Amino acid sequence: MVTYAAPLEDIRFGLYDLWDYEARVAALPGYEDASRDVVDAVLEEAAKLCVNELLPLNRSGDEEGCRFENGIVRTPSGFKEAYRTFADGGWCGLSCDPAYGGQGLPKTLQFIVEELICSTNLSFGTYPGLSHGAYNALALHGTDAQKALYLPKLVDGSWSGTMCLTEPQCGTDLGLIRTRAVPNGAAGPDGSPAYRITGTKIFISAGEHDLTENILHLVLAKLPDAPPGTKGISLFLVPKFLVRPDGTPGPRNGVACGAIEHKMGIKASSTCVMNFEDAEGYLVGRPHGGMRAMFTMMNTARLAVGLQGLGLAETAYQSAVAYARERLQGRALRGPRAPDKPADPILVHPDVRRMLLTMRATIEGTRALALWIGTEVDIAERHPDPARRQAADDLVALMTPIIKAYGTDMGFEATNLGVQVFGGHGYIREHGMEQLVRDARIAQLYEGTNGIQALDLVGRKLPRHMGRLLRRFFHPVLAFIEDHQGEAELAEFVLPLAKAFGRLQQATAWVAQQGLRDPEEAGAAASDYLRLFALVALAYMWALSAKTVLKVPQEERSAFHHAKLATARFYMARVLPQTSSLFAAIHAGAKPIMALEENWF
Repeated sequence: MVTYAAPLEDIRFGLYDLWDYEARVAALPGYEDASRDVVDAVLEEAAKLCVNELLPLNRSGDEEGCRFENGIVRTPSGFKEAYRTFADGGWCGLSCDPAYGGQGLPKTLQFIVEELICSTNLSFGTYPGLSHGAYNALALHGTDAQKALYLPKLVDGSWSGTMCLTEPQCGTDLGLIRTRAVPNGAAGPDGSPAYRITGTKIFISAGEHDLTENILHLVLAKLPDAPPGTKGISLFLVPKFLVRPDGTPGPRNGVACGAIEHKMGIKASSTCVMNFEDAEGYLVGRPHGGMRAMFTMMNTARLAVGLQGLGLAETAYQSAVAYARERLQGRALRGPRAPDKPADPILVHPDVRRMLLTMRATIEGTRALALWIGTEVDIAERHPDPARRQAADDLVALMTPIIKAYGTDMGFEATNLGVQVFGGHGYIREHGMEQLVRDARIAQLYEGTNGIQALDLVGRKLPRHMGRLLRRFFHPVLAFIEDHQGEAELAEFVLPLAKAFGRLQQATAWVAQQGLRDPEEAGAAASDYLRLFALVALAYMWALSAKTVLKVPQEERSAFHHAKLATARFYMARVLPQTSSLFAAIHAGAKPIMALEENWF
């Protein structure tokens, strides 16, 4: 079994010391009761829930998997009981509106709890995670009657939600969907017009299961008068069981699971083929406005998926450290460190330390970045100044593809490094490391592959509003460099950041100029550019972290503070230099990629 304890000390450092939660979030309208004491209590309880209830089911859930029997999906042993504990504890409605039974706590706190869940049982986390996305879409785009009827059930966890996008012939290119919606002349329980939904959706996470009494499917489909492409997509709510006007489940709707996928990882999460045959559904939002409504779910999900990579990486790191302390192999290069033992712990070896520090530096940097964006999500929603809300929304939009893509790439890399630290013992099931690798792999694929995230960054986010989104990141980084470049104590952190930031500025100009001339140039550079951007963003996090620690008087610094500074130095010296090779690859242009004739592959 893997080793895991919730990294609350690092979370609190990022939340309170780095991002000043009390001034930036707790002071927002509606969050007055979300004090530091409340947040700390919630985090302690979340850690207990995840470690005591979810972690013990992680390996058994992977080994047992979901079962598909006569059209019914059964989750692994213990999942129903754990879900009931989860829902009864109010965790489904942590950041939901109190008007619908939620606790109304900040989205930042939701971010943190999602990381803890993913660290302990990613498969379990997909069920409430999809429901939370459905809640967000309905809360923003549903009618008042729809919200009153459906949201309380999602909040209390008695019902769950999905998003049904993908079809056999289309994934990213949703304009190709064939699912149809035809008015049936009746009205739904909320009074809105009803439609007959017909089509097949695949890869639907949590599409069918036995955890809740009803499932609300949010389905993309096309009306008879739909224009071609994505402009003709509408969003419909299709319940598994039709809902009576009093809110209780009624007869079975025309939606059924046709099969579940047999997957590489997250085997306790049901990934379903869903068949809709004249199923009754209700329009969410305006006709042909489905993509806008669905992106409400997808953008939330993309940030959450980035946290999946972070969570799995943390578990891999803690497990690898515990193993490296205990595993005796060879002697330290400078002589025995444990002369009373037959060999030294592998923690003494430079290459093992390189792997562990790479994991630690990228994990803690990514967590700091996620906490920054989490606080900005709350600011974008609640700040009284419209200009500040817009600035926060811009930054969240810019950083969403970066957190999703880099967070999941980092998660897969870190879990693989964890296996490497274990050596052959990591490759077998006993220690649980190979499951982390398998579970981490999907996060680079769903909610838009990481290549799509890179295209979104260079094709949509950089040029939007004449570069306004980009300035939301560039300006604070530049201001930090200018404010601290003359401080000797910070020089080892600020100077590497300044050099890497200069590369990012030059690469941005190159991508913009070449992309206007030839879109394939931007496409060829996109993935390298996103990683370059992410590494610079993490360098900014580490420079801020170093500054924060250095403000603590020397005599008051704990082992945590000293380790934070040492890890910051490692990142700047051993990870950030990757920006040089990425910069060179970007400037190599599209020709080396596109020159090979198609029939030569």
